[in-house]
Amino acid sequence: MDAAPPRLDSPADEARTDEARATLRRIFGFPSFRGLQEQVIDHVLADGDALVLMPTGGGKSVCYQIPALCRHGTAVVISPLIALMDDQVAALRQLGVSAGALHSELEPEEHRRVGRELDAGMLDLLYVSPERLLSPGTLERLQRQEIALVAIDEAHCVSQWGHEFRPEYRDLAQLARLFPGVPRLALTATADPRTRLDILAALDMRDARVFAASFHRPNLQIGAEAKAGETQQLLALLKRHKGEAGIVYCGSRAKTERMAESLNAKSISAVAFHAGLNPQIKRAAAARFRSGEAVVVVATIAFGMGIDRPDVRFVAHLDMPDSPEAYYQQIGRAGRDGDTAETLLLYGGEDIARARYWLNSSAAPEEQKRAMRARLEAMISLTETTECRTRQLLACFGEDLPAPCGHCDNCASPVGLFDGTIDAQKALSAVYRTGQRFGALHVISVLLGKTSDAITRWGHDGLPTFGVGAGRSEAFWRGVIRQLIARGALNVDTGEFASLSLVDDKARPILKGQEVVMLREDILAAPRPRAREQRAAATLAATGSPEAAGLFEALRQWRAAEAKTQAVPPYVIFHDTTLRELAAVRPRTMEELGEVKGVGASKLVRYGAAVLAVVTAAA
Repeated sequence: MDAAPPRLDSPADEARTDEARATLRRIFGFPSFRGLQEQVIDHVLADGDALVLMPTGGGKSVCYQIPALCRHGTAVVISPLIALMDDQVAALRQLGVSAGALHSELEPEEHRRVGRELDAGMLDLLYVSPERLLSPGTLERLQRQEIALVAIDEAHCVSQWGHEFRPEYRDLAQLARLFPGVPRLALTATADPRTRLDILAALDMRDARVFAASFHRPNLQIGAEAKAGETQQLLALLKRHKGEAGIVYCGSRAKTERMAESLNAKSISAVAFHAGLNPQIKRAAAARFRSGEAVVVVATIAFGMGIDRPDVRFVAHLDMPDSPEAYYQQIGRAGRDGDTAETLLLYGGEDIARARYWLNSSAAPEEQKRAMRARLEAMISLTETTECRTRQLLACFGEDLPAPCGHCDNCASPVGLFDGTIDAQKALSAVYRTGQRFGALHVISVLLGKTSDAITRWGHDGLPTFGVGAGRSEAFWRGVIRQLIARGALNVDTGEFASLSLVDDKARPILKGQEVVMLREDILAAPRPRAREQRAAATLAATGSPEAAGLFEALRQWRAAEAKTQAVPPYVIFHDTTLRELAAVRPRTMEELGEVKGVGASKLVRYGAAVLAVVTAAA
């Protein structure tokens, strides 16, 4: 059951809440909590377990970081990715918080230092992977310490129904027995109702309170396009985001390398990232991305959880994800700073057929395959919908958006439906009469009445269906065939020739006229405004004047130099939202600077003089 508004029953409850608010202001520099954060924190400070469901960028980490600082002992944060742990530790140290991580890529001296601080009870937060946590010696070491709480991040990994299931997460259920009375939090940005129940059962947290925030991200411009030359479609997106960082997801390792090479040849800074790369190459690619460089990462889903960079301005998919959960998790890496970000999904009939084929070939138990099949079909439906795309995506998580979002492609450029029954019959008939052994290009040539050596050789220019679609374009027939694949009426062989064949129980009612086929009108994507220009206007509006916008850029340059000196990502020093407020307020004293959101006590001491110097120089 989702959380109800908090109720403070005693002076002790009020005191805990006051302490949490004071810690937020002193350490993080924020005057108040957002959304459900305060409710979660109150519950954990009262020794309660919690399942926290918040969208990416919704502030999940504060839900365990504040209780960690308010409770005695060390908070153990279980995280699946090294990059996420390192970013979180770097950010906390900037705030003056004692934090460390234990993972396989630590230098020996850093590993020893973190171990000494843990043993001495000096760490407020310890980040650790599930594998390291469960390794011999680590649990015994932690049992000798006072543990403030246990936070299990990316908790959907524990569920066999989740899109990133990791078997080692199932062993975390023993934490309830090993650390009795210690509150536990499971946190995730992607979990449908079935996955939520499985998380609670798998972690032995059946009595935990569920806090579910809205998954709606109004700053994300969600869009999808049928493939019509994916390289050119991607280049159009990159043109709108010239000089900005983004992620391009591909379905294979080879494709990531091929696409990254193609982009670099066009003078677009890009790096490939996948699990099969040399570890040094992977680390170098991740380091470029984390440094704040305007680089395009072309990746498989290996470049996934743990991305903490807030200014990712676009996420593109060149191949369709296999579930709405995976899709939402991946597009959630854009716009974590709250500024406008764009997402683009390119999809085609072969993608759909390939995904169905791999699912049917899976060795997973039948019950799991049924759940996976339902998610795949929901993903396919999401690509072809003419309704509000955001609304349909949120429905996959059990959330009802009361009105169209206004910021997806279908809301911006409404798409119509037409009665395509006769066109569907023509396409299905052409597939059948050509022997169900040819690909879409050949079938479309038959429909258009185009002759070729293959059509003449096979005698297909003498078929009744030859030329019956001549009044339509090739792009039109591509759309019809793609949508018939999506409906399950056509199948595509996964072999070299991608031959089309009828799915009898779905195709027969259409051919016999027993079923009306409403098809989506494929239209060219409407030109989208350049996101860079939108943000420039937003910065001007937020800062109040061209002079303040200039100060914002000066502060960004100072931050970049400072980050390079410290070898940390720029965003762990200050987020853009803090720099914008600094530019708008133009503080002249340390006291005024300390009132700016995001400037906590540690950062005030550490950077106050330098920031004031930049403000003064820009005056």
